[in-house]
Amino acid sequence: MEDIKQLMQDHYIKYASYVILDRAIPHVIDGLKPVQRRILYTLWQMHDGKLHKVANVAGQTMALHPHGDAPIVEALVNIANKGYLLDRQGNFGNLFTGDPAAAGRYIETRLTPMAKETLFNPDLTATLPSYDGRHQEPVCLPAKIPVVLLQGADGIAVGMSTHIFPHNFVELLEAEIAILEGKPFNILPDFPTGGIMDATEYDNGRGKVRLRAKIEVRDAKTLTITEICYGTTTESLIRSIDEAAKKGKIKIDAINDYTAEKVEIEIKLPRGQYAEDLLDALYAYTECQVTLHSQIVVIKDNYPWETDVDSILHLYTEKLQEYLRRELEIEQDRLKEKIFEKSLEQIFIENRLYKLIENLDSYEKVHQTITASLVPFHSQLLREPTEDDRERLLSIPIRRISRFDIKKNQEDILAYGEQLAVVEKDLKSIKKVAIRYLNGLIKKFASDYPRKTEIQAIQQVNTRAMETRQVSVGFDPATGFVGTKVVSPHVIECTNFDKLLVIFKDGTYQVINIPEKQYVHHNGNKVVYVGIADKKTVVNVVYRDPETHYVYAKRFIIEKFILEKVYRYLDEGMSLEFISTDSQVTLELQFIPKPRQTLAKTQFQIDKVAVKGVSAKGIRMANREVKKIVLVK
Repeated sequence: MEDIKQLMQDHYIKYASYVILDRAIPHVIDGLKPVQRRILYTLWQMHDGKLHKVANVAGQTMALHPHGDAPIVEALVNIANKGYLLDRQGNFGNLFTGDPAAAGRYIETRLTPMAKETLFNPDLTATLPSYDGRHQEPVCLPAKIPVVLLQGADGIAVGMSTHIFPHNFVELLEAEIAILEGKPFNILPDFPTGGIMDATEYDNGRGKVRLRAKIEVRDAKTLTITEICYGTTTESLIRSIDEAAKKGKIKIDAINDYTAEKVEIEIKLPRGQYAEDLLDALYAYTECQVTLHSQIVVIKDNYPWETDVDSILHLYTEKLQEYLRRELEIEQDRLKEKIFEKSLEQIFIENRLYKLIENLDSYEKVHQTITASLVPFHSQLLREPTEDDRERLLSIPIRRISRFDIKKNQEDILAYGEQLAVVEKDLKSIKKVAIRYLNGLIKKFASDYPRKTEIQAIQQVNTRAMETRQVSVGFDPATGFVGTKVVSPHVIECTNFDKLLVIFKDGTYQVINIPEKQYVHHNGNKVVYVGIADKKTVVNVVYRDPETHYVYAKRFIIEKFILEKVYRYLDEGMSLEFISTDSQVTLELQFIPKPRQTLAKTQFQIDKVAVKGVSAKGIRMANREVKKIVLVK
């Protein structure tokens, strides 16, 4: 048993480590999860400027990735839809509607110019064997831009998760420039779906942001949603509006979705509702406003690291300088080697050192002779010649020796020297080089990546205040009309989200939304009561059985109902004699005269009747037949 426990524990730790390091959490340096890195590296190896079938890319990536093609295609589509690293051709799905992409065999992709310029350099890329040992894959791409903040990332691992928001390309690079110059900066998210953002509680990536859809008031009766919140789709947004309408939180007449390349959801309003008044309710009760929480967890030095935006930007700025320094050092070595090669070749030809080996009978003597002949010229060279250098001299064809242009060679050495001087100058001021590099990227790509999310403070919608907004509802018993536009001495004060309880003389009732003006009736029966359906008002009724002339009293609360549905509060055939919501009521019952009858009338207090369900039977008010009921008080 202990062996099994130890085995499970060991396996679980390995599984947790795999999910955290190799699956769900992105690496801080290149901002990529392993599958994303393998896709981009494969595309870089395939890159020829032309578009590649996604299915083909997935197949090639499987040489590095130990899983099937489906997760590779899904990850590729996800990267492509973020809009920075991959060009797209074909149906890659719709970010706004949530529609899926076409099959991998129908869509094509390739690296964007920005990705090719900023993510790859084989001289700076450490590699390790792939899962089967047949290939080499990068440990991490030498990213010169903060990809993890640019694209954002979401991942759920064992015991941890990461939720990193996307940010604006230009603003990130300007923040890096500010770090290099020692100036303050402030970075806020920028979502691909646009919208309006309140980032006052963003707290450098450790807090939250409030997002609002962008809503235009086209006219008094029409609203149009043109940008939606990140993480929602037009389908989920419309569903949330429908649900709010069903709950009575908002009133709408129709929703039309015209979304294609851009979001366009049109909301039409009914009579009595106006566009400006509906805005706060949409933000309060639908996905027109959402709150998103940020939690930045990345892999650093093979461990998960919970951090913030500023720390990542400072780290990226240091890595950028490191990459640029290493590239300059590599270029410095290349230029020095070029100068050395040109100088060595010129000494060998100009001084006719090749003549010394014409009559030698062994290869060993040839090398010894060249080595000895070059010793006087070591001071003119950047380093001492090696065996490879001597081999290169021996491989010069006689035609090149005979046509050697000393002047042209000197010009080449001078040109390489000038380039070397520039490189060595840059190495002494690497901060300036980094700033120049970042400004170059901004100049080249800024127009492709404008800010999409508008930043402004958002006032929290006070839903309680909205619900207690008063409206006056008039009821005219003579005509049977009820509504906000009915002029009558019978006025009901209620809120804009209340429902109206309408009780009819025939023993039925129904609950309706507050209308502007509506004729209320049920099979032509008279309305005897209109009030707020608040699920707590006690209704007192007295009714007569026409066959026995006995009268009954009942008290009830209407707690459950479906809008517009007709219910009964009296059995069919019963005759309503009295109705009131006032419990302090005394009624006088006048009996039908009979021989030897000593008692002609009696009084009855309605509050003595217990409150029961609406379908409960009433209690008999007297054991005699009642002729008339009179209200005493």
